[in-house]
Amino acid sequence: MKDGNEGWESLMDEVSSFYAKHDNLVPKMEEFYIPGKSKHRPFSVTYSHHLCVELFYAIIDLQLLELNSHFDIVSSNLLLGMVSLNLANSLSNFDKERIMALAKYYPDEFAELKLRDLSCQLDTFIWHMQHGDPRFSDLKGIGDLAKALVEAYLVETYSLVYLLVKLTLILPVATATVERAFPSMK
Repeated sequence: MKDGNEGWESLMDEVSSFYAKHDNLVPKMEEFYIPGKSKHRPFSVTYSHHLCVELFYAIIDLQLLELNSHFDIVSSNLLLGMVSLNLANSLSNFDKERIMALAKYYPDEFAELKLRDLSCQLDTFIWHMQHGDPRFSDLKGIGDLAKALVEAYLVETYSLVYLLVKLTLILPVATATVERAFPSMK
């Protein structure tokens, strides 16, 4: 079995022979990369570095395209709304607009009037959380938030926030149940 260097050298030999067969110049990977056909002074970037960076960007772009194709706009908005409700890391993920967008996906629970009430509750809720209630200081996720709201007797005060938290906790289970039902329908 060849080690990594021997495999790399073999690959480079194949590439070099391909370039030679087609009358192309093989760049020396340690030399400085000069973009395009410019005769300007070389940058401090080698061909090897340039190719690795270009390859890295291409792979990131492909992964982003694949992820985007897996999640439609509704799924993305639901996920972003769920993440925004997570009070871990001292409210760093909290985004009221994303939470409001999440609530709009539940029109039976959040009609127009309740959406306005939710907006007001979120303003009060975030103020309450920012002013150091110790019961909300070490939350690890949305489940911990639901538990802390119950233990702090704030379920009534923040009833709409609590409802949205419950709906958010149910969403992954409901989604998985529906996804399991589709293959059995075939």
